[in-house]
Parts: sequence; structure tokens; C-alpha cells
Amino acid sequence: MREWPLWTLRRPALAYWLLVDAAALAASVLAIVATERPTPEEIARFSAIAGTAGAVIIVSSVYSDRVGEIARNPWAAHLSYLTAGLVALPGNLLVLLLFGPALHGLLDQRPEVHRWLFTLSSTALAVFGTRLAIGWEHPTTGRLDVLVLGATMLLTVRAALISLGLKLRSPRAPSEEVVGEPIDVVLGVVAVSIGGLMGFAALATAVHAVVAGPPLALLERAAQLPHWRRSAQRDAKTGLANAAHWDGRARYELAKARATERPMAVLLLDLDHFKKVNDLVGHLAGDAALSAVAGLLNTSTRRGDLVGRFGGEEFVVLLPDAEPAVARSVAQRVRHAIADLQVPTVRTDGHAHLLTGLTVSIGVSTTQRFGYELPDLMVAADSALLAAKSYGRNLVEMA
Repeated sequence: MREWPLWTLRRPALAYWLLVDAAALAASVLAIVATERPTPEEIARFSAIAGTAGAVIIVSSVYSDRVGEIARNPWAAHLSYLTAGLVALPGNLLVLLLFGPALHGLLDQRPEVHRWLFTLSSTALAVFGTRLAIGWEHPTTGRLDVLVLGATMLLTVRAALISLGLKLRSPRAPSEEVVGEPIDVVLGVVAVSIGGLMGFAALATAVHAVVAGPPLALLERAAQLPHWRRSAQRDAKTGLANAAHWDGRARYELAKARATERPMAVLLLDLDHFKKVNDLVGHLAGDAALSAVAGLLNTSTRRGDLVGRFGGEEFVVLLPDAEPAVARSVAQRVRHAIADLQVPTVRTDGHAHLLTGLTVSIGVSTTQRFGYELPDLMVAADSALLAAKSYGRNLVEMA
């Protein structure tokens, strides 16, 4: 149990995540106890809603596996049929409906099970809270204003619970990784809208819930678009911006800075003798080291700095509003932090190994000397990096 990734969370995040999980479990038990036995008609509605949603998700999963898609995000579909349950099902069957995302996370063998569980718990609390607001025993779902209020509450409470947990886990994480992007909000609105359609159809006649199948299938595919776009922008091993995405963002920021003559700087970093790590400890250890350095860069640089992986063991950072002295200070802070880094990993023989002794050489270029064209800044930073290597490594050199 001590090796579980859950225990690597920061203490505030760990306490909060466990509290949300415990509260969701308690609320689920209370919902079962406080709700009368479902009628045959309610069971039929549950079967129609769960069957339709399950068929859509399973077919979509099979298709994704066939075409080689990985790491899908199914939460839009889950949120949709949970909204249908809010409209058409009693509290105890609503709890049973929550087993859908629970089983999905278990069967899909997610690498971060604790994160999936936290998201599920946050969703459950938002669902139960919304149900209380619109009426536990007899929801007032016949009124449009109440439905809109309920859908808004569901999305807002869920987003707030999850965002707080992610912020506690990574206080310096960018806002789009904590609260999501506008397209995520749009997908959430579409999901609860389709869920409302499914719930109303099931209230009329249980079998009518299948009319929501086609739009639910379309939603399930559309929900992958943000993930695919983020995957195209992120380096798979480190989670940092990849070279192409960093290049585009850096050019945009430099163009904005030129208009107001804001000082900017570029850091080009290269881990020293990194090939020895792969050769002596193994490539898995090398990947762990790259991931650890990426995390350290996110915490050692300033809020608003743009960090990317340039390729191999090279990283790059754009520093907005950075005079040469500030750029040197940030670079030195990064260099010292990497020198103190300890990375738990496993050698090729299967034994645990604590990787230490990593160092980095850093070249720094500034707009005050080289202007606002990214190629000029990169060439200057690369020359300074080569100088740092030739002077003995583990150094910061200014271009």
C-alpha cells in the first residue's frame, strides 16, 4: 500500500481527496437507506437508461481499440446518463447508476486509479447535491427553470470539487489543467442537455430512452476532440509542451512582447552525460529522470513561464518579463534544484535504485541583446549552452 501513487500527493491534496471519497461513500449509503424500494416502472427506466448508455460506451470503446485510439475520456457520456438518472430515477437507482463510471475505471485499468476515484466521488457528490436541490423524493423536473438550475448546479459543483483537488495537488499548474478549457464547458452543457432528453423520454415510456442513443454516441466521439488536441500539444514522456507547440506559443508571446518592448528571455537546458543513465541504469530510469526534471521545471520556474521539451534530454523555457539578471537567477535556481534531485526508479535487473547526481548545463539569451525573433534567440541560447558544456558542464552561461 505504501507504494500506491495516492500517497505521493501533497498532504493538503491527500487529505482533501480522501475527504471527498469518504463523503461520497457516506452519501451513497445514505441515499440507499433513505429511498424506498423502486417500483417495476422505475426499474424499467433504469434498465433503459443504463442499457442505452452502456451500449453506446461499449461500442465506442470497441471502435476506439480497433482504430488504435488510447486514453479516451468517457466522462461526458457518464455525465449525460447520470443527468438522465437525476430526472427519472429514485435515489437508490441513482447510486446504482454510479457503478457505470466506477466499473469503467476498473475495467479500463487506468494508470491513476486514485484520480479516477476522486473524479467519481466528486461527480457523485454533485449528483446527490443537485438531486436534493430539485427534490429528493419527487424532483420538480417538469419546470424548465428548475431543470436549468439543476443542470447548472451539477456542472458547477462538480467542476469546483475537482478543480480544488487538482489545484491542491499541483498549485502551480496552469488554469487550463485545473478548470479546463471553454470546449470542456461546452461539452458539459451538451452532456446534461442530452441527459435531460434521455430522462424525459424515459419518464414518458421507459423504452423511449433509446432515442438518446444516437446523440449520446455523437457526444462520446466529440468528447475525444479536446483530448486529441492536448495529446498533439504535449510530450508523451514529460507532459510538457512539445517542441512544435512550444515554438508556436513562444512566437506568439514574443510578438506580443515586441509591441510593448517587454523584456523576454529563453533558457535552453541540456542534461549532462544523460546517456550514462540510459546505459548504466536503463531506459526506464532515463524516462523517470526526464519526467522528474519536467516536474521540477514546472515548480522551479515562475508562474507564466512557458516550459517545453525540445527533444532528447533538452528542455526549453520562455521567460516573460525577464531582465538578464532575472533570467540568470531563474536559470541558477533550476540548475541547483536539478543537482539536488533524487529520482526513485528501478534498474534493469529489477532492483530499486535512487538516481542522484544529475546536472544540467543552461544557455540563456535575452531580447535586450538579440531581439524578438525566436530563431535568433534560440541560436544565441544554443551557443551559450555549448559554452557551458565546454567550460565543464553544470553551468549557466549568458549569451
